[in-house]
Amino acid sequence: MNQKPAPKTGLTRIWAAFLYTRKGLGHALAHEAAFRQETMLVAVLCVVLFFLPLSLLWKGVLFFASAQVLIVELLNSAIEAVVDMASPGFHELAGRAKDMGSAAVFICLVLAGVIWALALVSMLT
Repeated sequence: MNQKPAPKTGLTRIWAAFLYTRKGLGHALAHEAAFRQETMLVAVLCVVLFFLPLSLLWKGVLFFASAQVLIVELLNSAIEAVVDMASPGFHELAGRAKDMGSAAVFICLVLAGVIWALALVSMLT
């Protein structure tokens, strides 16, 4: 087993955190099809959002609702990776953990969809 590296401090810690973040996003994009799909969806929605005649408040809410999908998908992917490492065979609790992570992503997607629908309806009224 590898030894844990010594903790970093100051600017070195901030730079290391940035590199870990970049590495994590790279892993998600390389290995998680759902994350790639949702990233493309959010990118398209952000372009659409730029052109919609909505208030800055609505645009902020829509941006955060969309970004939240990516955040929850990253957490779900992390849960799945840890579960797969800890329980390579089938275990009911491992399955539950993965199913609950998936349910969190689904709820987040539905919530984002509802918020987008409300925003679009508000444009028509």
